[in-house]
Amino acid sequence: MSRAFKNRQQAGEELGLFLKPKYMHQNPLVLGIPRGGVEVAYYVSKQLDAELSLAVAKKLPFPGQEEYGIGAIAEDHIVYVSPHGENALAPGVIENIIEKQAIEINRRVQKYRHGKALPDLKGRTVILVDDGIATGVTLVPVVRLCRKREAALIVIAVPVSGLQFDAHLQEADKIEVLVQPRDFYAVGQAYETFGDFPDEALMDLLKKAEQEHQHH
Repeated sequence: MSRAFKNRQQAGEELGLFLKPKYMHQNPLVLGIPRGGVEVAYYVSKQLDAELSLAVAKKLPFPGQEEYGIGAIAEDHIVYVSPHGENALAPGVIENIIEKQAIEINRRVQKYRHGKALPDLKGRTVILVDDGIATGVTLVPVVRLCRKREAALIVIAVPVSGLQFDAHLQEADKIEVLVQPRDFYAVGQAYETFGDFPDEALMDLLKKAEQEHQHH
């Protein structure tokens, strides 16, 4: 397949333009999923002239196969373990993985938001942005987090996904995807440049977004 996007910036700009007519008038809150999702989310929030923050979630890695997730954990200690994960590992092993990732979640909240709480989600349209959906497990606990905090409308928005992803993503009210290639196997395949998005760059973008938003 040809690369759909030059980089995360272009993907975010296009996604933002796509979302604009539907959501701009709803005063949405855009939540990026670190790390790469935050870069896409920043450009989405610019197009929508919307507030930007981030929600921290991490895959629960399968022992010895780090890139394979058996589920995910988000802030508020909301955990989702896929049926496959539950069958593959003993409960004690899963507990250990969860505990480890919970520590990492707290560390990232401290680092990325300086320990600041999530913005108030109650009654708001919340747009969850990632740089793509591979399996979608990481987003499931974030959707549940938004529900728990009483968001009025929960929208998952990504530049790219496969045609199949975790069924629990349907717990969101809407899923908005720009491109769904038939031969999809990894998010990175849709991007010409898809490098790591380092912590420093993430912090800079958040700072920039905050300053820009205050000027309105």
